[in-house]
Amino acid sequence: MPNVKIYVEEAVFAEQRAALIEALPSIRALLAEGFNVDVPAFQFAVMPVVAMPDLPLINVELHILPKPERTRAAVLAVCADLRALIEGVAGCRAAIRVMTLDPETYIALK
Repeated sequence: MPNVKIYVEEAVFAEQRAALIEALPSIRALLAEGFNVDVPAFQFAVMPVVAMPDLPLINVELHILPKPERTRAAVLAVCADLRALIEGVAGCRAAIRVMTLDPETYIALK
């Protein structure tokens, strides 16, 4: 169920839009394998934003449900691979943030 939000500085978005869109299946595959989830579980959003030039120009926020196999080390490894993939596509620094959701209160109607 990863909810994936990719915030891209607007100039980078304008320049790299096609490459980022082309990379989405690879990003999804990486996350599906890394978190052991099926494709229908995903929600993606890629948005241009105004960003501060001294901070990462791409920010990725992942919301995931906790599972025993999603240890800190396992999640960090997926995040490192994701950052490398996105930075390789966009040619700029990316920050990755992961939040785990409370399975008792999380609701998704699809």
